[in-house]
Amino acid sequence: MVVKISCEEVWREISNYLEDETSAELRARMQEHFKGCTHCMAVLEGTRNLVRLVGAAGAFKLPAGLSDRLYRKLNRKLGKGRQSRNKE
Repeated sequence: MVVKISCEEVWREISNYLEDETSAELRARMQEHFKGCTHCMAVLEGTRNLVRLVGAAGAFKLPAGLSDRLYRKLNRKLGKGRQSRNKE
């Protein structure tokens, strides 16, 4: 039996998953989660595509401040998810 994992946990570990730097147990949990969560599967594929683009020979320069904006948006999203779960 595989113990379920939340979307937030999956998002925190996505890069480790792609780099094969997770434990076998966590990897199995994530793979099971991807089977039933289209949103996380889309995040996985998007992250995988982004890694390919950045690693490509003709990589492009990202706009200034993009990383900061991305982190702020992720933190807002993750914070909202935690708050709505705490209300239930």
